[in-house]
Amino acid sequence: MFGFRVLNTDGAARRGEITTPHGVIQTPAFMPVGTRGAVKAVTQRDLEDLDAEIILGNTYHLYLRPGGDLIARAGGLHKFIGWSRPILTDSGGYQVFSLAAMRKVRETGAEFRSHLDGSRHLLTPERATDIQAQLGSDIAMVLDECAAGGAEIKVADEAMQRSLRWAARARARLLQQRENDNGVTITNPGQAQFGIVQGGVHKDLRSESVRGTVAIGFEGYAVGGLSVGEPVDVMYDVVSHTAPLLPADRPRYLMGTGMPDDLIECVARGIDMFDCVLPTRNARNGQLLTSRGPLVIKNAQYAEDSSPPDPACGCYTCRHFSRAYLRHLYMAGEMTAATLSSIHNLYFYLDTMRRIREAIVFRSFEKLRLEFHQTFSRRPQY
Repeated sequence: MFGFRVLNTDGAARRGEITTPHGVIQTPAFMPVGTRGAVKAVTQRDLEDLDAEIILGNTYHLYLRPGGDLIARAGGLHKFIGWSRPILTDSGGYQVFSLAAMRKVRETGAEFRSHLDGSRHLLTPERATDIQAQLGSDIAMVLDECAAGGAEIKVADEAMQRSLRWAARARARLLQQRENDNGVTITNPGQAQFGIVQGGVHKDLRSESVRGTVAIGFEGYAVGGLSVGEPVDVMYDVVSHTAPLLPADRPRYLMGTGMPDDLIECVARGIDMFDCVLPTRNARNGQLLTSRGPLVIKNAQYAEDSSPPDPACGCYTCRHFSRAYLRHLYMAGEMTAATLSSIHNLYFYLDTMRRIREAIVFRSFEKLRLEFHQTFSRRPQY
C-alpha cells in the first residue's frame, strides 16, 4: 500500500509521488507540523484549502496526552483529528533528547520525565513503534538518538551506533506487528516505516550510518540530526554528501528544516520531503515570510499600510487583508492574527514547493533557484 516513484529529474532534484493508504503525496513536499494532532492556529479545513497533502504529528506528545490507547480506541489519529489525508509521525526521539537534564539514555531506550507532570517514562524503539501503530500514521519514524549540534566525533559516533541498533529493533517490531503476533492495536495496516541516518557533521559517520540503515531495509530514509545549531553551509555540505548515498527508489526526508531557501537548496541536493515548525511559529510571533523576505508585522511603519503582506502572493490573507489590519490584530492580541499569518506562511511554503515541482518537470529548476535567491533574503526587506 506504500510506494514511491521518481517522475522527473533536473540535476539532483527529483519530482516524484509517494502513495500511501490515505492518498498520494507529490514530491518535493513540505509537511506542516501538527505536533499534538493540530497544526497550530489553523483548522483542518484551512489545511485542505491550502492543499496540504500530508501533515506531521509527534509520538512523544500524543503518547503523553491524550495517549496512544485512547487514540487507537477512536480508530486512529486520522479519525481522531478529522484528517483524511496522509500523516507522518516522528518517533518522539528529538523531543526526548531535547529534555537534556530530564532524561537518561540507556541501551534499552530513553528514560525521561514528562514535561507535563514530571512522571517517569521509558521510550524504547519497540514502544515508539507500538505507539505509532496505535496512531495509524501512514509513515512512522524509528526511534533514534540525536547528538547535539557540533558534537565531537566520539559523541556523534556513539549516538549513531546506538541509532543503528535501535533501528534494527524498531524494524523487527514492525515486522512482528505485520504478522499480528504482538497484541498491539494496529489502526493502519499499510503503515510504512522510515529509517533515520545520523552522524552529526562527520561525513565518515554519515556514510557508515547510511550503509547500516539501508542494510536493515526501510520504505524510506530520513537525514536526521541537522538544523540543531550547525552553520547553514555545513548542513548543506552534509546533505550533499548523504543524499546521493541513499537508495534512488526510496523517498529522502530531511527532518526539521528549515527556511524557504533551505528547502530549495536541499531539493537541489536530492531531498524529497521536509517539515519545520517555522511557518506557524514565526507567524505567531508576528513574522510573515514573503517573496522578498521576512516582514515583521508589529513594526510601526505598517500601522497605516493598506497593501497586502505580499503583493505577489495569492493566499486568502493577502487577497483580503492589509498589513495595517494584521498589525492591529497582532498588537491587540487577537487570536485571528496567528491564524491569518499562519495561513499566509503555510501558503508561501506550499506554493514554493509547487513551483519547485513544476520547475523540475520543465527542467528549469536552476533558473528558479537563482531567481529565488535574487529576491528572497533572510533579513527583513521592508
